Amino acid sequence: MENVIITGPTGAVGRALIDELLKKEIKVTAVCHEGSKRAAELEQLNNVRVVYLNLDRISSLPDLLMGESYDTFYHLAWDGTFGNTRNNMPGQINNIRYSIDAVNAAKKLGVIRFIGAGSQAEYGRVSESLKSDTPAFPENGYGMAKLCAGQMTRELCNTLDIEHIWVRILSVFGPHDGDDTMVSQVIKKLLSGEILPLSKGEQIWDYLYSKDCGRAMYLVGEKGVSEKVYVIGSGKKRHLSEFIKTMRDIINPEVEIERGMGLIPYSDKQVMHLVADISELINDTGFQIEYSFEEGVRETVEFIKNNM
Repeated sequence: MENVIITGPTGAVGRALIDELLKKEIKVTAVCHEGSKRAAELEQLNNVRVVYLNLDRISSLPDLLMGESYDTFYHLAWDGTFGNTRNNMPGQINNIRYSIDAVNAAKKLGVIRFIGAGSQAEYGRVSESLKSDTPAFPENGYGMAKLCAGQMTRELCNTLDIEHIWVRILSVFGPHDGDDTMVSQVIKKLLSGEILPLSKGEQIWDYLYSKDCGRAMYLVGEKGVSEKVYVIGSGKKRHLSEFIKTMRDIINPEVEIERGMGLIPYSDKQVMHLVADISELINDTGFQIEYSFEEGVRETVEFIKNNM
């Protein structure tokens, strides 16, 4: 890789990917939505060009980048990833169209490899570790649209002679993460000494630090096998309650976080087992975990403190 385009570059995964690419002296064009508050940070980075373009206009990207050629396109951007927006069916259908538009734009820009970001939501509820060939039965509009976008972009890439890789990302945390994620919420409440209402935390979960995810995404772009699906996670599991108590012990041991556990009931479609089998990712790319959950939490806490 020498010249890369990334949509959705300001979140935890996108920013970690950019940092990894810059270490390798790879040029990055970051496509941010208009009015993005985080984009200003990207404009300060060497070898990063920031372009402002909303997803519904992604097909016009080649017009903004006339005369330039790129080899790899990471499509991470997606509208409607939290709460009720996940079941906004018209909105999720639009995301499929935007993904198709991204592939067509990639072709015009000379891209030879397209990498799309899928989700564990494509699988639905599964009681075993998730593999690329685990049957997918999504139970919300977000998961359904991600699954469809992965399938449709793969077929379109085949038609346009572009290599295609789809990654299904599990739970990632770290700097630049959204405020609505469990880890971000727990960290902020612990820093203020508050108790956050939580479920019982009986879920068996897999958390991956964003820097490890960024490196995994880079390696997929560099060494991944075309037309494959890769599951990205740590491959290590704990009960969700253990993750929460670990954060408490690191940040503020005096908070009786157990008082908040069990105050929120499980939903009727609660995922109780979410763990990645990353053997295929390791075999094809050489990926290895470098950060423990504890190390990632400490770095994330410092980032949040510095940005409060």
